[in-house]
Amino acid sequence: MTAELNVTIDAWEDGTAIPAPYAFCIPSEEGHVALSDNKNPAINWSGAPEGTKSFALICHDSDVPSSGDDVNQEGKTVPADLPRVDFYHWILADISADRSGIAEAEDSDGITAKGKNPGQQAHGITGLNNYTEWFAGDENMGGDYAGYDGPCPPWNDSIVHHYHFTVYALDVETLGLSGNFGGPELLAAMEGHILAKGSHVGTYSLNPDVPF
Repeated sequence: MTAELNVTIDAWEDGTAIPAPYAFCIPSEEGHVALSDNKNPAINWSGAPEGTKSFALICHDSDVPSSGDDVNQEGKTVPADLPRVDFYHWILADISADRSGIAEAEDSDGITAKGKNPGQQAHGITGLNNYTEWFAGDENMGGDYAGYDGPCPPWNDSIVHHYHFTVYALDVETLGLSGNFGGPELLAAMEGHILAKGSHVGTYSLNPDVPF
């Protein structure tokens, strides 16, 4: 049985709205959206069990439309009953066992057009988030997006999106990941090594008709 890790983000209460500075986009009367500050929130954890040799972190949106047919289309709304899939916003592996948190803006402090390269950082090894696929082929924004990039759900979605910031305590110092790995690869590498985990959830919407 996996133990419970205590994970906290002081910027908002668990299960409530994510403040704009930690989002990729904010609502705008002109063009529906505008770019935001895109800072990673400060996140802390405690209660790691004996034998913890490293940590990993994943932030994912569990409410992303499985079909993009109606996404961000004038005169359309993404229906609430559309099946939803995961979109990864932050992938971190091999966080040192002596760490108990990541400071605000330590991983991301603004939007980097064409993304940030994955790899070794002082706070762990960053993997690719799904903005890599979202911006693929975009002349101005296309590239590899590693580390944290915050919420920017469809502005015409009929539901609130939930962002799960999950920290894992692991029984290995390294998962051996490098290069362009993403959320599925990190999850697969952690199988059989998770001693404890915990999450802090935030909500977000760009649709002015959907309170969050």
